[in-house]
Amino acid sequence: MKFKNFTYDEFDSPLQEGSGQLMSNEFLSMLDHARDLAGVPFKITSGYRVEADIERLRKQGYKVSPTSSHLKGVAADIACTNSADRFNIIDALLSVGFSRIGIADTFIHVDNDPDKPICSIWTY
Repeated sequence: MKFKNFTYDEFDSPLQEGSGQLMSNEFLSMLDHARDLAGVPFKITSGYRVEADIERLRKQGYKVSPTSSHLKGVAADIACTNSADRFNIIDALLSVGFSRIGIADTFIHVDNDPDKPICSIWTY
């Protein structure tokens, strides 16, 4: 599948080249549409994760869930450091149907994991 705003390699785990191909096409289609609506670039800081990524991130001091939606290819983190872009990105994500969003100082997490509660927004 081809997307207007993304390539699969943007979602690769740093530990497994080509792993971005394992991302859900439904997830990426929604994200691609949200990018059009937001009107700002989406720089992906984390897409697909392999099991070894969980331990690597923990060693770097991050709090990482062992059931991370990134492991299923239905999550991404988008770099964001200012409130105007944050508003536009979140508004666009909600507009295309995402209902699971995490907000940090430097990124926005979004997923559509069918195994987790919907209508959930949290902070890091």
